[in-house]
Amino acid sequence: MDSLSQPPAPEKNTADLPARIHRGILIALQAIMAVELLLVFRERQWMNAFLVMAIMAVMFSPAVIGRRFHVHIPPEFQVLAVLFAFAALFLGEIHSYYMRFWWWDIALHTSSGLLMGILGFLLVYVLNADERIDIHMRPRFMALFAFLFAVTVGTLWEVFEFAMDQIVGTNMQKPMLGDPSGLTDTMWDMIVNALGALTISALGGWHMTQREQSFIEAWIRKFIERNPRLFPH
Repeated sequence: MDSLSQPPAPEKNTADLPARIHRGILIALQAIMAVELLLVFRERQWMNAFLVMAIMAVMFSPAVIGRRFHVHIPPEFQVLAVLFAFAALFLGEIHSYYMRFWWWDIALHTSSGLLMGILGFLLVYVLNADERIDIHMRPRFMALFAFLFAVTVGTLWEVFEFAMDQIVGTNMQKPMLGDPSGLTDTMWDMIVNALGALTISALGGWHMTQREQSFIEAWIRKFIERNPRLFPH
């Protein structure tokens, strides 16, 4: 039979779907920010113009880093990272969603705990799968590592917010009613970040102990399969 008459392989189409979704979301969000950039330039809001351009660069960074170092980053993780950056930086800072919605900051710090927990699992899986490193980790320890990694990153971010407010005079620590120092905001940020990290770590650890494949393991397996040079046999 002529090869041109054969239907396309469904596995390839399925594998390409997350990448197409990522590209579509990235293009749509970049278009929104491009319109915003034109508006702030017209109104001569130079600081906002700089912030919008910086956010656009941040949202492109996963793809750029992947191409620069020849590392395939799962598009599912890139989608989550892009949406988080858009919500936190563009909506939160440029459009003041942190002030307009009291729950915005809480939701984003919870989400960051989830994202950093997934990244923690990815890192420890990479170490566990690399035959050049003699490491064999139990599922519970891997879950604990992912949790501690996410909490550590969240804590360092709070230190960064404090330093920026003290040195540069920004308002990254959002003062709450009755607490102009921002301490209450910082503590709630750390608490919800830890809860998000605990949720994803418990979920991933449970799936591993039950010998069931979670979406985290699927992403990590895809990362290993598409980056064979990082895991020589």
